[in-house]
Order: sequence, then structure tokens, then C-alpha cells
Amino acid sequence: MGGMIAAIFDLDGTLIDSAPDIHAACNAVLAEAGGRTLSLARMRDFIGDGAPALIRRAMAEAGLGRDDALHARLLAAFLDRYERAVDLTRPYAGALAALDRLARAGHPLGLCTNKPIAPTRAVLAHFCIADRFGAIVGGDSLPQRKPDPAPLRAAMRDLHADRCIFVGDSEVDAQTARAAGMPFALFTRGYLHAPLAETPHDAAFDDWTTLPGLIEALA
Repeated sequence: MGGMIAAIFDLDGTLIDSAPDIHAACNAVLAEAGGRTLSLARMRDFIGDGAPALIRRAMAEAGLGRDDALHARLLAAFLDRYERAVDLTRPYAGALAALDRLARAGHPLGLCTNKPIAPTRAVLAHFCIADRFGAIVGGDSLPQRKPDPAPLRAAMRDLHADRCIFVGDSEVDAQTARAAGMPFALFTRGYLHAPLAETPHDAAFDDWTTLPGLIEALA
């Protein structure tokens, strides 16, 4: 891939704010099971480790316990709703324009998310941005999920890239980049739960117009 560095992105909390759709879909299945519904702010605390972890945490918070059979049923019901949940999701301001700038500059682009692949492809299609990515790895594309580095390395291989930077918003993304030995740019307006100073990163940004310059500097 020559000397041009590739950029691989997380999705939820990085390129898009999908928490309102996740919140609505999860609360619907909790309510159907007789559980308490959760606030949007609390639901944001559960995002980042994939759908199974989200549902397990939400069940405990909603007073539904930790029964494995119930978890499997609620997870299936959530994923059924989640695959079509795009109406409340919005791209972060400037994110899609930054992708276009990077692509025009010749940077290969990839996606590495813990969001299951079906809702990932649904939201990419909704915003007509699937064709921007030469690699798309979802949370169930491999046996491993972030913070295991395997999904990030798979995206890098799919891009045929020698050098990559990972762009994400959470401590999970930071851990993934570190495990993969890859530079990490942290978007600070996403779903970060840990203090910024305690989250390893090579660059941090809250304005998407600055990202192409940061990537050039890190390259």
C-alpha cells in the first residue's frame, strides 16, 4: 500500500451517535420482559463492549437478574430490533466530510466495530457510506471482539495496509490499538467512560475537521 497510512475507524460513538437507537431498542425488550427501563445517560455507560455485554448489563440494571436463558432471549429480541434501528442515529458533525477528505488524499479507510455486522451494514447503508470503506469488521465477524486486537488486525489485512492508525472514542478502542501496536486517535465527544488522562492515546480531538491533519502528523 506504499507509504500512505490507512485509517481504521470505530463506529458507535466515533463516526455516529447511535445511543438513542440503542436506548430505544434495549428499553423495548426490557419492558417486554417486565424489567425497568433505563435512562439514555445510563445506557451510554453500557455501550462499547458489544451487544451481549450491553444486554447483560442492562438486565442487571433493570432488575432482571443474570439468567442465561433470559439473556439469550432478550439478546435475540434486541438484535432483531437493532438491525432496523437507524431513525434516531446521527453522524457526528463533520465526520463524513473528514472521511471524504481522507479518501481524496489517498488514505485507505476501514471500519472495526463491536457493533454486530448486520446493524453495522444497515446503518452504513442508511447514510450511504458503505462504499467509503475497503474493510468492514463487525463485532460478530470473528470469534474475538475488541479489545482483542484480532478484529483490528483483520481490517488492516483486508486493506492490504502496511501502516494504520485507529480512530475511536473509548477505553476499549484505546486498549485495542495498544494491543495491536497501532497509533490511536481518540474522539473525545463519544462514549468514553474513563478519564481522558488515563486513556492511552497518541492524539485527541473533538472537532472532525482537525482529524486529517492529525493523521498526517501521526503518519
